[in-house]
Amino acid sequence: MTDHIPKGKVYVIIPAYNEEKSIAKVINDIPKNLVNEIIVGNNNSKDQTAKNARDAGATVVDAPEAGYGNACLKGLEYVSTKANAEDIIVFMDGDYSDYPEEITKIIAPIQNNIADLVIGSRALGLKEKGAMTLPQEFGNWLATRLISLFYGVTFSDLGPFRAISWGDLQKINMQDKTYGWTVEMQIKAVKLKMRCTEVPVNYRKRIGLSKVSGTVKGVILAGYKIIGMIFKNL
Repeated sequence: MTDHIPKGKVYVIIPAYNEEKSIAKVINDIPKNLVNEIIVGNNNSKDQTAKNARDAGATVVDAPEAGYGNACLKGLEYVSTKANAEDIIVFMDGDYSDYPEEITKIIAPIQNNIADLVIGSRALGLKEKGAMTLPQEFGNWLATRLISLFYGVTFSDLGPFRAISWGDLQKINMQDKTYGWTVEMQIKAVKLKMRCTEVPVNYRKRIGLSKVSGTVKGVILAGYKIIGMIFKNL
């Protein structure tokens, strides 16, 4: 079997807040033969995240306003100066919980024109014990079932590891600056009748403490934002 030749470039956007111990590992494990540029959205980190990302070869853009979505939006703002409609944008976390080498699986359905939005599903892949907390598991279960109930499309995960073309991202017009980023993308893609698919990805314990599931406040705010986004877009 021969490798499929991508039609466009591949850009990876990594939102990061205080990920100095993991960010270089993530960048180093990304297949450089597949990716044209790695962009780290530095979300006002107080440690060496930005330096370590640059030293590992990534482009760093500053996103001083707190919020996962804001860091992603700053990455997209940078990419907008060079991306074409057929280019692929990959999102992944900077905590080394994803397996960056699985980018091949994430982008393949878009390269082969069988999907517009690809979600890396942790629910369908192999998870290291303890990689996802109970609040994370429950939040995913509830959110995906609400999406199925109100939008008629079944997802198994709201996983951060995902890919979509630049052209389709422009149609979606992402707005959320905080915890609702992933669910906003999925809901809007469904409403626009885009072809959405999931591929199984593996997942391991993150390096460092989660800013969301690692605190009670983070869990409550994330849950409120995600559920609110589901009803807001009805």
